Amino acid sequence: MNLLKMACALTLGVSLTACGSSEVVTRAAPLSSTTANIDYSVKNFQPTPELLTAEAMQAAIVQQINVSQINVNVPTSLKVSEANRYYPSGDIVWREDPIGDRHAQVGKILKDAMLQGTASFQGSVPIILDIQLVRFHALSEKARYTVGGVHHVVFDMILRDAKTGAVLSPPRRIETDLAAFGGQQAKTAEANGQTQKRRLTNHLAEVIRQQMVKPAGYENASLGFFQLVNRI
Repeated sequence: MNLLKMACALTLGVSLTACGSSEVVTRAAPLSSTTANIDYSVKNFQPTPELLTAEAMQAAIVQQINVSQINVNVPTSLKVSEANRYYPSGDIVWREDPIGDRHAQVGKILKDAMLQGTASFQGSVPIILDIQLVRFHALSEKARYTVGGVHHVVFDMILRDAKTGAVLSPPRRIETDLAAFGGQQAKTAEANGQTQKRRLTNHLAEVIRQQMVKPAGYENASLGFFQLVNRI
C-alpha cells in the first residue's frame, strides 16, 4: 500500500473528523528525538484499525492534506567518516559545512528539504511526517575536486494522524541518488550558487513531493557505476 492512498484517505475523512478545527503548526520545530521511539522496521509493523486502506484521486492530497509537523531523527549511532578518500566508509559523509556535528548538519539539510517539499500541502487535514535518516553520502574533498560521483541518501518515513498520533502508513524506506559534480563542473556550479547543499536540499524536497503525490511513490534514477558503488 503506497503512502498516496493512505494520505488521500485522510482527506476523505476515513479516520479524521473536525477537519475545520484549528491546528498548532509545528513544522518549524527543531530537530528532536521525538521520533526516536518510533519503530521504522517494516517487519515489525502491525496494522491497526487506524491504518488507511481507502483509495482516492491524486488531486485530493494536494487539495486537502496539511503536513503540519515534520520530525527528523538522525540517530547518533550513524557513523561519521571524515576520511578523504574517493569513497569513504561510514553512514554520514558530509564536508561542505565546517568540521562539527555532522549529525546535526545533515539533519538540518533533511529537515529544510522536507519543509520545502511539503510546503504546498496546505489543506485542512493535518498529518505528521516522521523521518529517520539511514545514510547520507555526499562527496569527499578528493572526489569533489576530481571525478565527482553520486550523492546517496536513504531515509525511512511514516505518516501519522496529527490529532491522535496514530500511525497511518507502514514504514517506507526511500533511497535516492543525485549525480554529484566533480572537478571543473563542481567549481562552475559553486560559482553559480549550486552548492552541494542547495542541490541536495532541492533534490530531497522533490523526492518527498513525488512520494506524496505519485501513485507509485518516488522512483529513483539510474546513475550507473557510481550508484552501484554506493550500494556496497
